[in-house]
Amino acid sequence: MITIRPILPSDYECWSTLYADYALFYQVKQTKEMRDKLWTWLHDANHKVNGLLAVTHGGIAVGLAHYRPFSRPLSASTGGFLYDLFVQPSTRGEGVGKQLINAVIQIGKERKWTVIRWITAENNYRARGSYDKIATQTKWVTYDISL
Repeated sequence: MITIRPILPSDYECWSTLYADYALFYQVKQTKEMRDKLWTWLHDANHKVNGLLAVTHGGIAVGLAHYRPFSRPLSASTGGFLYDLFVQPSTRGEGVGKQLINAVIQIGKERKWTVIRWITAENNYRARGSYDKIATQTKWVTYDISL
């Protein structure tokens, strides 16, 4: 049995391990200092980024999700952006990712968001197979300009 709940100040070690594994999965170089900065954002009431943990009945954290609201000028509405969805490999296939997404959907409904949006790597085929069952892939292509 999995419980989805907000990230608590006492969750630093398990959250940090999950987030480091997430960065490794995407082959992104990340330091403890970078994780610590995100950790402060997650616990700053004035910062828009929030987080959830998926925790087993025995108290083991097996997944995480970060999310935030974003403005949608064209529709004059607010949406929710889902960041950093990650589930430990040993727990994949058990619906934990879907539970995390559903928790963000519920938050979005409570806050009257009009959409939940996220991105994933093109070659993240396993996750995309799940996403295709619960969401619609958009026609939009994403670009970045590094500053």
